[in-house]
Amino acid sequence: MKIPSLQARLREYLPYGQLSRQRLPLAPELELWLLDEAYPQHLLDSEQIQRIMNYPAYWCFCWASGQVMARYIIDHPELVRGKRVLDFGCGSAVAAIAAAKAGASSVVACDLDSDALAVSKLNAETNAVNLAYSADFFADSESYDVILVADVLYDRANLPLLGEFLTRAKTVLVADSRVKDFSFPGYRHLQFQRATTIPDLAESEEFSRVNVYLGER
Repeated sequence: MKIPSLQARLREYLPYGQLSRQRLPLAPELELWLLDEAYPQHLLDSEQIQRIMNYPAYWCFCWASGQVMARYIIDHPELVRGKRVLDFGCGSAVAAIAAAKAGASSVVACDLDSDALAVSKLNAETNAVNLAYSADFFADSESYDVILVADVLYDRANLPLLGEFLTRAKTVLVADSRVKDFSFPGYRHLQFQRATTIPDLAESEEFSRVNVYLGER
């Protein structure tokens, strides 16, 4: 799916939405196709707002946690260099692309949303990296050296996945701004960094506080 098709897909949910190629403030080494910041939110009617609520187009944003994770990987390439990596719930594939640029031997971008996989392919091409793609992490028992998990814990029901990840990889890198009492066996805190979603959603200040954790077995 190329830009015109993705643009048409976006406008099914955001009628006046426009994708544009944007360099990331925290990781200017990377460029992604994202919702243009000039999006006229005031033109939405109540039916369109409800449609957006029912199907958030996660893939057209670079969420704060994804941007922080990309920065961390670029600054610490030894984490992924020469390793087999999977980006779980990849969205725009920002973390997967950072890992590929940092020298991972292979990177899988994984997301249930077919639109996310389509934009991930476009973003990989834009950044001149090669990724593999998966729509179902649980469809096989493949193991990895590193699993990347950015902004997946917005639903606390996903917390048990942290244990599952450590059965499939020796190392798990987590970036999250939602869980305030993060405590899970095998994981430790690495760093804290502020960031905003691109384009900026004017979210609550608390959601700009991103923590990075490392899980190991």
